[in-house]
Amino acid sequence: MSEVRRRQLQSTESLNSVMVDISNIRGDEWNIALLLLLYLLQGIPLGLAAALPMILQNRGASFKQQAAFSFATWPFSLKLFWAPIVDSVYLARFGRRKTWLVPIQLAIGCFLIFLSYNLEAWLGIEGTDEPQVVLLSIIFFLLNFLVATQDIVVDGWALTLLRRENIEYASTCNSAGQIAGYFFGYVIFMALECPEFCNTYIRNEPKPEGIITMPGFFYFWGVVYLVVTALVAFIKREAQEYSSNTPTMATIVHSYRQLLQILKLPSIQLLSLVLLTSKVGFAACDSVTGLKLTEGGVPKESLALLAVPLLPLQIILPLVVSKISSRRRPLNLLLKVFPYRLVFNIIAAVFVFITPAILVGSSMPSYYVAILLVLLALQQVTVTTMFVQWMAFFAVISDPVVGGTYMTLLNTLNNLGGTWTTTTALALVDFTTVKSCSNSTLNNDCSSQLLKMECEKAGGNCEVQLDGYYIETALLTIVGFIWFKFWGQKILLSLQSRPMDAWKVRSR
Repeated sequence: MSEVRRRQLQSTESLNSVMVDISNIRGDEWNIALLLLLYLLQGIPLGLAAALPMILQNRGASFKQQAAFSFATWPFSLKLFWAPIVDSVYLARFGRRKTWLVPIQLAIGCFLIFLSYNLEAWLGIEGTDEPQVVLLSIIFFLLNFLVATQDIVVDGWALTLLRRENIEYASTCNSAGQIAGYFFGYVIFMALECPEFCNTYIRNEPKPEGIITMPGFFYFWGVVYLVVTALVAFIKREAQEYSSNTPTMATIVHSYRQLLQILKLPSIQLLSLVLLTSKVGFAACDSVTGLKLTEGGVPKESLALLAVPLLPLQIILPLVVSKISSRRRPLNLLLKVFPYRLVFNIIAAVFVFITPAILVGSSMPSYYVAILLVLLALQQVTVTTMFVQWMAFFAVISDPVVGGTYMTLLNTLNNLGGTWTTTTALALVDFTTVKSCSNSTLNNDCSSQLLKMECEKAGGNCEVQLDGYYIETALLTIVGFIWFKFWGQKILLSLQSRPMDAWKVRSR
C-alpha cells in the first residue's frame, strides 16, 4: 500500500495550492476528469491484488504460499528500471503517451476478463482443493507489471495534459483516483462479495452468495478498461511533445547513466543500505498480523471495512506531521517514532494471541472492534509519520539537476526495503511453526492443505505446537532494536548532517 500512501502525501502537499484559485480549471475540466479516471482504473487491480491474500488465507493457503504470492507486488518497487524506456520510445504520430497507454490498458482489460473465467478455479474450493499459488503469483505479477507501466505513462502524461497553471492538480488526481480505485477493488469487493456481510447488513432475505460475484466483478472492470481505452484511443488527441527525430536511444542511455552516477555517490550507497534494512524489525507485524487476525476468526470483509473510518486519519496525518516536523532535519521525528513502532509489534502480537478466545461466536463484540480500530489507528500514525519523514528527507537531499530520477530512485529503494522483508517474513512463518496431527498414527506435520485434509480424514485435527508468528515477531523486534540502537540511529543522524555537496551528482 506504500504506492497509495505516496499518492496521499502528494495530494496533501498540493491541496493548499489547488484551493487558491478554482477558476483556473476552466478549459481543463475534461483533462482533470480523464486523469481521475485513469488513476481510478489503476487502483482497481491494486485493490484486487491486496484482497487476494485474505481470500487465499480462507482457502487454506500456507504462509509459504503467501510469501510466493507477495512477489506479485514487486513490479511497483522495480518500475524505475524500465521507466526510461517507456518515457523515450514511442510512435510520434500516435502520441508519446498513447503509444504505451492504449496497448497496456487493453492488456489489463483482457487480463481481468481472463481472470473472471479462471480465478475461482485457481483459488481452489475451500477445504478440498489447494490454491494454485505459483500460477496466481505469475498472473498477478504480470498484471501488476502492466499497472506499474500504466502508472509511468499516466504520471508522464499528467505533466503535459494540464495547462502549466493547473499542474498542481496532477498529484491530487493521482492520489484521489488511485485511492478511490483501491477502495473499490479492496473494500467494496471484499464486502459485497461476502454472503455473510450482505445477508447481515444489506439484505432482508438471506442468499447463499454476495451481491456481487468474483467473476462478475473482474469481468465488469475488464470491460470498463476496454471501453475507456477505446474512447481514449479514438477521441482524445495528445499534444505532440517532441518531433519524430528525437534520439530515443541516446535518451535511454542518458537516463541509465544518471542512475549509475547517483548510485556511485558514497552517501547514496550508505543510505541505500539503510533503506533496504530499516524495515526488517517491522516485517512480521506489517505483513503477517492481518492474516493472523483472519485466521483467528476476524472476517476478511470486516477487516477491509475498518479502512473506511481510518480514511480521514490517512488524509489529515500527512498535514499534521508536516507541520510538527523540522524541514531542515526531517529525520529527527522519524528517529523518535521508530522505537514506538517496534513496541507496537508486541502489542499487535498480544492482540492476535487473545483474538481466538474472544471471537468464540460468529460476530465480533463491539469492544473488540473498538480496540482493533484504535490499534489500526496507532499503527497508521507510526507508519505515516515515518513515511512522510522519509519523503521529506528525499526532497531535501535530491540533486535538483536530476531531481525526478533522484527521487524515483530513492522511492524505489524505500519500496524495495518493504517488499523483500515482507516476502521473507511470510516465508519464515511456516518454517518456524511446529504443527502436528492429533492422530498419533500419522506422521503428519500439517504443512500443506493436502496434509491437513489427510489428518481430518483420519479423524484428527491439526494442532499448532509452536506458532512461528510469535517467534518471528519477537526475534525481529529484537533485531530492530539492535539495528536502531547500535547502527541505524547513528548512521541516519550522520547522513542528515552531511553537506549538500555529498548528495550532488558530479557532471562528467
